[in-house]
Parts: sequence; C-alpha cells; structure tokens
Amino acid sequence: MAHTHDTAGRRNRLRDTLAARTDGTPVDAFVVSDLVNVRYLTGFTGSNAAVLIDVADPAADRIATDGRYLTQVAAQVPDVEPVIERACVPALVDHARTAGASRIGFEADEQTVATHRALSSSLEGSGVELVPLTGVVQGLRAVKEPGEIELLRAACAIGDAALAAIIADGVLRAGTTEREAARALEWEMYRLGADGIAFETIVAAGAHSAIPHHRPTHSALADGDLVKIDFGAIVDGYHSDMTRTYVLRRAAPWQRDLYELVATAQAAGCAALTPGAELRAVDAAAREVIADAGHGEHYVHGLGHGVGLQIHEAPGIGKLATGTLPCGAAVTVEPGVYLPGWGGVRIEDTLVVTTGDPDLLTATDKTFTVI
Repeated sequence: MAHTHDTAGRRNRLRDTLAARTDGTPVDAFVVSDLVNVRYLTGFTGSNAAVLIDVADPAADRIATDGRYLTQVAAQVPDVEPVIERACVPALVDHARTAGASRIGFEADEQTVATHRALSSSLEGSGVELVPLTGVVQGLRAVKEPGEIELLRAACAIGDAALAAIIADGVLRAGTTEREAARALEWEMYRLGADGIAFETIVAAGAHSAIPHHRPTHSALADGDLVKIDFGAIVDGYHSDMTRTYVLRRAAPWQRDLYELVATAQAAGCAALTPGAELRAVDAAAREVIADAGHGEHYVHGLGHGVGLQIHEAPGIGKLATGTLPCGAAVTVEPGVYLPGWGGVRIEDTLVVTTGDPDLLTATDKTFTVI
C-alpha cells in the first residue's frame, strides 16, 4: 500500500524550524544525512543519500546520491534537483558553500568524527562554519500526519491478525520451540501483506519471559509457561509494535496476580497519554502502580517510545525523559514486571495521542488468557 506523503510540506516545516532557532545564530543551510530523515523529507529509499535544505529558498534544496540510484531518485524525488556523487555529505556542503552559505548545519548525532574532520579541513580558510544540530528532523517526525497514522494502523492490523492466526492454528502449545513460534508469526505477517518485520520477534517462554529482550531459542514451550510475544510488522516503512503475554494450559495464582498488576499499570500509562503531559509523568503513572505493589525493582525499562519510520523514535517515555507529549505522537505503552528464574509479563500497545482518548491501534484482547 504505497502512500504519497507531502514531503515538500515537511521540508518547508523544517525550514521554518531552522529559521526560528533561538540557540545560537541561525544556519543558512542544513545537510541531513540520516537515511530515515532523508526518506521522511524526500520519499527516497536508497542506501546512500543526503539532503541539503536551503533555509531561504526551497528551489535551492538538493538531494545527493550515487549513480546506482539515478532512476530511483528521479522517480521518488521528482521535485528536488539531484547531485550525483558517491560522497553525499561533502558534495552538498561544497554545493552550499559555492551557493554562498556561511553557516551550514549538519546532523551531529549521525555524522562520524572522521567525516566531520574531513569537512572541517575542506572548509579551512573559507569562512564557512559547520554548525552541529541534533534531533531537529526527529522532532518533526514525532508528530504524525493522518497518512502516517493510517500506515501505522495498517501495520498494527497485520500484527493483530497474524497473532490471532498462529493461536487459531495451535502454534502456541507444549513442544513448539520459541524459534518455531517466532518464525510462524513472522511468516503470517508476510502472508498478510507486511513489507517486513519491525524487529527481531521475541517469543520468550517460562523463565525466559523474565528476560525483557530475550532472543528466541530452540527451547520448547511447556504447559504452565508464561509466554511473552513482542513483535511488529512494517507497512510502507511504518512499524507496528505490540506485546501480549499468555499462559499455556494452566495458570498459577502468582501468574494471574502478576498479569493483573501489569495490566493495571498499562491502563494507567495509557490513560496518562494526553497532549502536553510531561513525558516522565506518563512514565510515573504506570511505574507507581508497579512500585506500590513492591515490584519496582522488577520493572527495568522505560514505559514506551515513539514509533513510525523507526521502531524506536521520539518521543521516549521514561523516568529520565525531558519534554512533553505532542498531540499526534504515536507511542507505545509497555510496562513489564520480570521475576528472574520465574517469568515475566509485558503488555504493550501502540497508540496515537489525541485531544480526547488516545487512538488505540493494536486491537488484540488484553484480558488474562490461558491458551
């Protein structure tokens, strides 16, 4: 399901953001080299590219890529003039300097020290200054457009349907290995139209479920196991993310209690998703439920993260997070409690922050379920 995005509008919003910068002198141009940001700003999906944003003149924007992508760049980015060079960033910095830019921004969180050194020495004596910028495009990406939300919704729907299918097919039963269950789930997502899997699928059974990011092994599921499944699909570049935890065949009282605790914390986290909320307050809403139950030390990660063209993107929701939740952000809410040697429970949804109740994109039932 290919989707057309208003990439010119995104570049103009970036221009406005750069022009309005208050920390230090404004830049004349900005070279974007993170490939996800390049895709966001232009629609280009090749493996080598950078974009030059001219703060004063949209017609002076350029996209650099190499000769392998001549046809692709013409098709995907018809509205930006290409510069065909293997070394994209130096080519665009040179182009900006020739065009008269005196302060050129670059992505400091993406650029290597070696490239920066080479750029600096190439500009020596030219009077041109390189200005390090961080998180500028990521900040724009944090607020999703309606078309982006529809792609996220489609990816989440594939995840829901794939999980339902492997449960209906009896994949989650004693004797199936974690890897077999993970591969079955991934195959189902592809069959349902996913372009890819969002990240390495987690299937963690028994004591393994107490490892937050366990990688599936050849160990078999057994009756009485907690089975934690964390997975996602990609549709047209957009990632879904969901975790569900089940018990096989028979549940112990401690498993039910642990599940209900995490479910209560997860509901509190979801309820805290309001525009303008402090990110760390959203985290605290769920964390306090778990801490009050005496399991604070068994909840070892943040509450959630932004999701979109990357599986983890801005905003991050954790106890050290700074800033507030923007309206239109797509985020996960995924508290977990992990008891080493026993097992763990994590429940995760992907939701969009709106002025009313958050828009829940992952629809799979969350009531305590014995399979």
